[in-house]
Amino acid sequence: MRFRRASVVTAALLALALAGCDSGADDGPKGARDTGPSVLVPGKPGEANRTMSAEEAAEHRAQDDTPNSADVSYAQMMIVHHAQALEMTELVPERSESASVKGLAERISAAQKPEIEVMRDWLTSYKKPQEPQGHAGHEAMPGMATDAQLAQLRAAKGAAFDKLFLTLMITHHEGAITMATDVKSQGNNIQAEEMADDVVAQQTSEIARMRGMLR
Repeated sequence: MRFRRASVVTAALLALALAGCDSGADDGPKGARDTGPSVLVPGKPGEANRTMSAEEAAEHRAQDDTPNSADVSYAQMMIVHHAQALEMTELVPERSESASVKGLAERISAAQKPEIEVMRDWLTSYKKPQEPQGHAGHEAMPGMATDAQLAQLRAAKGAAFDKLFLTLMITHHEGAITMATDVKSQGNNIQAEEMADDVVAQQTSEIARMRGMLR
């Protein structure tokens, strides 16, 4: 009787073990890979874009960190984008009446000047042009102030200047965040993504500060 009971218990445990193996068969890496979000990966010059799962895109970038067209375009355009922000901050000392606006402008300038140099060095290291290629101009970049808006800013003084500066700079920062978010989903280079992360973090914080100043 003891032998027979032991055999029954052993058989039951074996059946449970086999059932456990069968129940997990459909939950393997392939299932997780197939259900994940897809990512559009721009190809290198002359190559077509590809659609990959998020996991495949991460694996691809880990194997090949070569900048793609989205990375290069981001750095080229962000240099121009930052340059306009510096042009705007240079007007602040003589035209602003707000100590808070003056302090903000100093922080923007102190952050974006080094970022421009980092992006220039990055482009040089990959032997890429410094200037944007194939773009119509400033209007192709989100958040850029128009020539008319810049002229209006140069003509303003005091409280009117402060309000216009903050309004234009909020839009400018929002455009930079849009560009950074795009390259994070479309680019391939880790350093380009890190530069984009810095832009998103710093400029999101500055937008909140500027909106508080406008109240």
